[in-house]
Amino acid sequence: MLRARLVVTGTEVLEGRVRDENGASIAADLTGRGIRVVGTVVVDDALASIEAAVAAALADGTDLVVVTGGLGPTHDDRTMEAVARAVGVPLAESATALARINEAMSGVRVRASAAVRDAAARKQALVPDGAVTLPPPGTAPGAVLPVGDQTVVVLPGPPWECMASWQHAVATPRLHDLLARAGGPPITLRLAGVVESEFIEAIDDPQWHDGIEVGVCAKPGELEVVIRPDDAHGRALAHHLDTTFPGAIFSRDGARIEQVLGAALQERGVTLATAESCTGGMIGARLTAVPGASAWYLGGVVSYDDAVKRDVLGVPAELLATHGAVSAACAEAMAVGVRAHLGSTWAISVTGIAGPGGGSPEKPIGLVYVGVTGPEGVDVRELHLYGDRERVRQRAATIALHMLREAVTA
Repeated sequence: MLRARLVVTGTEVLEGRVRDENGASIAADLTGRGIRVVGTVVVDDALASIEAAVAAALADGTDLVVVTGGLGPTHDDRTMEAVARAVGVPLAESATALARINEAMSGVRVRASAAVRDAAARKQALVPDGAVTLPPPGTAPGAVLPVGDQTVVVLPGPPWECMASWQHAVATPRLHDLLARAGGPPITLRLAGVVESEFIEAIDDPQWHDGIEVGVCAKPGELEVVIRPDDAHGRALAHHLDTTFPGAIFSRDGARIEQVLGAALQERGVTLATAESCTGGMIGARLTAVPGASAWYLGGVVSYDDAVKRDVLGVPAELLATHGAVSAACAEAMAVGVRAHLGSTWAISVTGIAGPGGGSPEKPIGLVYVGVTGPEGVDVRELHLYGDRERVRQRAATIALHMLREAVTA
């Protein structure tokens, strides 16, 4: 199997001031193409740090090294220079890159002088000798550099620019040929309602450890299982999991629950609305991240305050006074109210106590009620979730989406 290493540059990333999105996105894309990502390293902006990281990745014999960040016009953007030094080639000005940069900069309003603009353009046009430059999504072009049988790809740092440039990179002849030699994607399954201990017991048999690799990652309310290779043995394990946990596998191609749910709603020509309290719009955000969600998601109400539950969703004041906002009765009323208010086929509601404060002996932190309503009535589930505030919110949102999936596909 072909191997890749990622080098993420940026002092702000190393120090935790900016979350690394590029490494995760590139790694996921490579894995889906059948290339094994064997390591990701985050380094600061120092020239020596980047050079050492790239040199170490190449010395390991890695087929592909992807470097992100540090391609701009400022003094600390030195990734191209570091890569050139690691490979042992000089920097050279690319006429193609310079023309693309000047075209991109012509549409950018800046107060810098023409001399400063020219210097910035020429700095960004310097690439390792022998590299193929990529069209810049912003003003900084990436590059693909052959190093014997190995390949180094250099991409800009802003996440949207990085992924746009990566798509240009995989279309180059060098990357196209490399990806054609990849072994194909692994089997990626997503299971709901199965915990790691149950999964470990299910594969506690020598036949599932001979010539097959199984990776498992616990996510809030779910397990992600990656099986390599995608051959008869791997598919036999997938079938074994299907029979061991009937109905638990909701995705067989790595699709997330919101994607699976959206496809089910669209296939049936039905719509959805949401009413959220403790999750604060988290469900709506996940749903609207799916392209084409407007075909089946009408909208939602973040009814954090009781007055919004009462005045917008129509939750009766006496119900709130008697049962409280965190109750099965309130969850039911929220779901029914938002469905009626927005005219959807289905509706989800969530209300609970995510912490770290607000709990009581009668209603402890982690107590959440999820309501799902549709043509056949209302189903409310009481949950007792553990973890910090964010984990409680994430698990509640995930469980709510799975409750709806089960109802819609029943």
